[in-house]
Amino acid sequence: MSPVSAQPIPTRVVLLAGPSGSGKSSLAARTDLPVLRLDDFYKEGDDPTLPVVPGTQDIDWDSPGSWNADAAVAAIVELCRTGRTSVPVYSIATSSIVDRESLDIERTPLFVAEGIFAADIVARCQELGVLADALCLRGRPSTTFRRRLLRDLREGRKSVPFLLRRGWRLMRAERAIVARQSALGAHPCAKEEALGRVAAAAAGRHRTPAGR
Repeated sequence: MSPVSAQPIPTRVVLLAGPSGSGKSSLAARTDLPVLRLDDFYKEGDDPTLPVVPGTQDIDWDSPGSWNADAAVAAIVELCRTGRTSVPVYSIATSSIVDRESLDIERTPLFVAEGIFAADIVARCQELGVLADALCLRGRPSTTFRRRLLRDLREGRKSVPFLLRRGWRLMRAERAIVARQSALGAHPCAKEEALGRVAAAAAGRHRTPAGR
């Protein structure tokens, strides 16, 4: 996509990234801003382009290749320009889109887009002139592991063996995940700092991340 500078953008987005289970959804809810769930832009389970975890038959749902970045960016841009868009409703348990719904943020000048791949679209959102800030939640890998496993078991997201394999793999890789997202332009921080930066962005006091 190429930047569009001729038309003013009335609304901007805070991209909230971080490892799975880091608390993105709960933090986004605490901001009292409209929230776009980027995990609803996962590819469906029968998509032949889905990546697999090396050495296994497991689909790698933690790879950006399992996610439709183009559709996510298009939804963000439409929200920023018009205040509304149509978004998929994705079932992680069945790996499928089960519905579509309208997201209307009206004239809100700022909203949050949260998901594990949010950092992968920082550069594109900045180029398009819609980025207010980009954050990556970080914490203790053991805490993230426990929170993620309890959530996934409670919601029946996948089979128990799959969740255990994935959880162990992600716990070992968590610091590398945060480092990668930081390199993509998402500022690594804990929850309270993240809330402060969102508040600053809402007040128009925060500059967008530097180009990468």
